[in-house]
Amino acid sequence: MLFCLPFILYYGEDWKPMVLSACIILIAGIIIRFATSGKNAPELKKRDGYLIVTLGWLVLSFSGTLPYLFSGAIPDFTNAFFETISGYTTTGATILTDIESLPKGILLWRSLTQWMGGMGIIVLAVAILPLLGIGGMQLFVAEAPGITPDKLKPRIQDTAKRLWLIYVLLTLGETILLIVGGMSFYDAVNHSLTTMATGGFSTKNASIAHFSSPFIHYVIIFFMFLGGTNFTLTYFIFKGRFQKVWKNEEFQMYLAFTLVVSILVSIIVYYFTETGAEKSFRDSLFQVLSVVTTTGYSTSDYTKWTPFLTVAFFALMFVGGSAGSTAGGVKIVRHLVLLKNSLLEMKRQLHPSAVIPVRLNGKSISGDITFHVLAFMMLYLTLFAAGSVVLAWTGLDFETALGASAAAIGNIGPALGAVGPGSNFYLVPDSGKWVLTFLMLVGRLEIFTVLILLTPAFWDRQ
Repeated sequence: MLFCLPFILYYGEDWKPMVLSACIILIAGIIIRFATSGKNAPELKKRDGYLIVTLGWLVLSFSGTLPYLFSGAIPDFTNAFFETISGYTTTGATILTDIESLPKGILLWRSLTQWMGGMGIIVLAVAILPLLGIGGMQLFVAEAPGITPDKLKPRIQDTAKRLWLIYVLLTLGETILLIVGGMSFYDAVNHSLTTMATGGFSTKNASIAHFSSPFIHYVIIFFMFLGGTNFTLTYFIFKGRFQKVWKNEEFQMYLAFTLVVSILVSIIVYYFTETGAEKSFRDSLFQVLSVVTTTGYSTSDYTKWTPFLTVAFFALMFVGGSAGSTAGGVKIVRHLVLLKNSLLEMKRQLHPSAVIPVRLNGKSISGDITFHVLAFMMLYLTLFAAGSVVLAWTGLDFETALGASAAAIGNIGPALGAVGPGSNFYLVPDSGKWVLTFLMLVGRLEIFTVLILLTPAFWDRQ
């Protein structure tokens, strides 16, 4: 919060709401720290990790509403909490109807919530707060997106620090390029924060469409792609180990899928709209990556291209980026495992006595992981369907309910219908916003982390 203070002072805005918010958080933290110091806590177990991650996310989301409430930028608590958790979960769904009218300090705080949530606040805490006195593996397992977290180094703190270093360097790199492309320093900082987080909050009402520069669009396209790439692979790129990147099956599928779909979409846009070839390709690549990586930026409203492409982009909401990235959604590696397992199941039917494991990157995947992926997909689709039904019950039309549910659980942001790329979530009833808030949290924390807390078995001490 105090990071926003120099910008607030530079633009001559009221600094008291942000400082008051920061002081309240600081005092609360100090009280809790001293109240628990010197106590011998038992070693954290896996179930503790689930509880700490979920409760930590909720506490941070509640505290993150303070700048909005104190400044009057979002005076309603439901809307303020929705905007905050949309930021921390990097969903990018907004209730703001006139973004550009808000104080710049508030918009920077809004972008920072996405940047912090992108890599995971719990991982950040484990990386820079060794005073916790724990290794943090339980927290990292519960927080890390994907099937299993890749450990770059033996100690989890070293892993988290390296991930954050890459994250910071990429953010700085994008900021510089956007400034070169003509963005103001303030806009470049905000958009770099939310691009690397694959969050999509913008300082402009029209999102990236506000900037007509093709250079800016391609810079954001490149960094959206990196944001949706497994950060372990990005680490290997920094180390010059390119072979490990090119041989990664998930990366191969991610790259090929986005390119092929973007080319097909651009052909349709070129022939069915009055758009030039280069702009058709640029807008198509931008929107495909924005949805696949769950960033949520827009340079064009894909719901206005053709009905076929509207349905196609709805289907893309269920793809997701790479495991180990800041992207949300199902994750490409899960689709890859399911596809391979489905094809192998045909062989198993022909050879029932044969043991035919699923192989990924040349290694056999245990049956437990395959079952985990199947269970994840079933729960993901069930939550999406249930969310759609409940949202329709709150008064949303069919298209809007489906799109909002898919966008919330996939942490995408803009959806279809009344909450499409050209609209916002302001008119969604308060009850619907709380449903979407739950879906955003569940989707960001990989479903099991939150749902496990709702089972009687979790609270059974035996």
